[in-house]
Amino acid sequence: MMALRERALVSLQSVPSLPKHVRIQYDAVRQAFAVLSPEKIFWPNEISLDILRRCDGQSTVDHIIADLASDYEADRKEVAADVIAFLQEWSDKLLVRL
Repeated sequence: MMALRERALVSLQSVPSLPKHVRIQYDAVRQAFAVLSPEKIFWPNEISLDILRRCDGQSTVDHIIADLASDYEADRKEVAADVIAFLQEWSDKLLVRL
């Protein structure tokens, strides 16, 4: 019988990182960055890449949100909602570790 994995939930105190099996790599043919995972390739947009690059295993979600809100001169609450939703989706896919 297989054990079910408990779903990790994103919080402002979470410290996201990319698992060892996930890496960001530039594709010269497409002139775009890809996120590589075993048997899968993702083509994130620039904002998604900005989020993923900050998933360094040291910065909290709260810190990532503050940095992005500042960089994009955007409302912190809107940025928070988008960042948390993105990280939750990628965590559920096992592409981000919380």
